[in-house]
Amino acid sequence: MSKKDSSKPWRPFTTNCCTVEDQTVFGNFSRCRPTRSQFSKNIALPSFRRLSFSDLSSSTASSTKINEDLSAHTFGSSLHVFQLSELRAITQGFSSNFLLGQGGFGTVHKGYIDENLRPGLKAQAVAVKLLDIEGLQGHREWLAEVIFLGQLRHAHLVKLIGYCCEDEERLLVYEFMPRGSLENHLFKRLSVPLAWGTRLKIAIGAAKGLAFLHGAEQPVIYRDFKTSNILLDSDFSAKLSDFGLAKMGPEGSDTHVTTRVMGTYGYAAPEYVNTGHLTTKSDVYSFGVVLLELLTGRRSMDKTKPKSEQNLVDWARPYLTSSRRLRCIIDPKLGGQYSVKGAREMASLALQCVSLNPKPRPRMPVVIDVLEGLQNLRDMAITCGQWSTTPKTNRSGVNVKGRREGRTGTHWKPSPVAPTRHS
Repeated sequence: MSKKDSSKPWRPFTTNCCTVEDQTVFGNFSRCRPTRSQFSKNIALPSFRRLSFSDLSSSTASSTKINEDLSAHTFGSSLHVFQLSELRAITQGFSSNFLLGQGGFGTVHKGYIDENLRPGLKAQAVAVKLLDIEGLQGHREWLAEVIFLGQLRHAHLVKLIGYCCEDEERLLVYEFMPRGSLENHLFKRLSVPLAWGTRLKIAIGAAKGLAFLHGAEQPVIYRDFKTSNILLDSDFSAKLSDFGLAKMGPEGSDTHVTTRVMGTYGYAAPEYVNTGHLTTKSDVYSFGVVLLELLTGRRSMDKTKPKSEQNLVDWARPYLTSSRRLRCIIDPKLGGQYSVKGAREMASLALQCVSLNPKPRPRMPVVIDVLEGLQNLRDMAITCGQWSTTPKTNRSGVNVKGRREGRTGTHWKPSPVAPTRHS
C-alpha cells in the first residue's frame, strides 16, 4: 500500500462484529466455537447499514441471499466470489498433499489459480481455508473475516482474494504466504533458526499491521495476536491473518468494549481475562508476549517445562530488568549473534507491553519507533565477549552447573526458579 493510501482513514462497515454484547463469560476462555446445533440457531446480533448480521449469522438465510448482501456493498466488489467446484479443482479435491495446516476453522489447502479462472485475477498460488461445519469456529467468524478483510488493505495484513458461500459450505481464499507462520519458524524442531535481524524485521512488520488497525477512524481490536497468526512472505515480511475474532473498538466516550472472553491463553491481557474489558492495549499485551517469544525462543505457554517456567511472561519478567540476567534467557539458537543493546531495548519494550496495568503500555506507533531504532546496531554479543559456549569447570574438572564463563564476565544459565543472584 502506498503512503498516500495508508493515510486515508478507514471507515468501518460495521460497529460491532461477531460478539454478543452486555455479556461477559468467565471460565470459557476459547474461540467462538458453536456446535452444529448452535450453528442452526437464529442469533440476534447488531445490525448495520444495509447488511443484517443476524440474517447472515442464521442458517435460515440462504447462501444466495448472503452472497447478494455481501456483493451489494462496496467492500464486496473488491472480492471474488468463487464456486465450490472451482476451489475443489484448484486444490485437487482439497487433497491432503496440498494441506497447509489445520485449526479451529477447519483445514487450509494450497491451490493454484491460472489467469483464465477470473477476468482481472492474475495467475498465482493461493491458500484456501475450508470451514468445518462440525468444527470449532463457525459461520460468524467466516463472516467477520469477509467483512474486515474485505475492507482492510495494508502491506502487513494478509490479502483476502475472495470467498465461497454455497449451501452450508464456507471458504476463504487468501494470498499464499510461502514461508508459513512465525510459530513454525520459532518452534519447529527442524526449522532453520531465525537470525536476529529477521526477528526484528518480523516484529516491526507485525507492529505496523497492529498500528494500522488501531489507527483506523474507529479502531479495530485484533484480539488474537500470536505467532501462529503472523504469516511470512518470501522476504520474511510479516502479515497478520485470521480476523475471525477481530472487533470494533469503543465509540464516543467509552473507554473499552465489554465482550465475551475469547482468544488464546498465554497471549491474552490479564484485565481482559478477568473482566472481559477489551481495548487496543489488550493487543499491545499480546504483542509483548510475541516479543518475548522472539527473544527467548520459548512458547507463551509450555506445559512440558517445570511449573515455574510454563508461563513465559511470569518466568521471563525477573530477567528483563538486568542486562546480565537477560543473557540467561536469550534464545540459544541465536548462538550469540544478536545485538546486546538491541536485546536490552527489546526486553525493556516487552516489559512495558506486558505491564499488568494497561495504561503504561505503549501505543503501537511508539513500539514501531523503538524497534526501527534497533535495526542498525552491530554490537553482537559473541564479539563483545558476552556470549560463550565453553562451560566453566571446577578444580576436579566437573562442570559447574548453570554457569558459563566468557571473556568478560559470566553467563548464568537460568534455573527453573527465578534467579536471586545480584547483577
